[in-house]
Amino acid sequence: MKQPLKHRTLSAAIVDQLRQAILDGTYPAGSQLRQDALGEAYGVSRIPVREALFQLEAEGLVRIVPQKGAIVSELSLDEINDVFDLRCILEPRLLAQSAPHFSADDFDALADIHRQFEKAIKAKNVSDWGQLNADFHLALYMHAPQPRTRAIVLSLLQTSDRYTRLQLSNTKAMGIAEKEHAHLIALCRAQKVEEACRFLERHIEAVRKDLLQVVANAPKARRNEKS
Repeated sequence: MKQPLKHRTLSAAIVDQLRQAILDGTYPAGSQLRQDALGEAYGVSRIPVREALFQLEAEGLVRIVPQKGAIVSELSLDEINDVFDLRCILEPRLLAQSAPHFSADDFDALADIHRQFEKAIKAKNVSDWGQLNADFHLALYMHAPQPRTRAIVLSLLQTSDRYTRLQLSNTKAMGIAEKEHAHLIALCRAQKVEEACRFLERHIEAVRKDLLQVVANAPKARRNEKS
């Protein structure tokens, strides 16, 4: 039992490092990720590398192409719509279940994440933007008794991470994100849960709309919509 656990631990560490490298642009869209080269770089066999690539494929960050291997996924308008459709359905439901149970400590944790988010934006620390955004959203849902739904939302947030960074590269979008996150906290503090859920859905939709415009103008945007 110990050896498989070791492989899973190695695989998880490689997933984290490769995900970060994809999200920060070290491996841009279209890059080929060779198992042998990655295994040599990380000092491991190809087994944990292969497991890591399958996980990244599940997150939508890479595509496994026959005879080519793992390719970093391109920016996709279809993917944005798919991810944000699901987020609009699932996240307000989770918030409705979680917000009534927030404690003072929970609000302190949300406020702390929000402060870190503000600092990362002011410092233009791109590598932290997506993670802190995901941390904030997941903290909103911490008390929802739907672990499978929360796991799905975590995967959706990971998939949309690089899109979030792209969207937040716009100064106006940064300011809007700060204000809307603060407003969500305020609504939950005031126990206006239904209003908070409606606002959360509008927040997600607004991010989607902004992202579609940003990605449509990106050089490597991939349009798979049916004409």
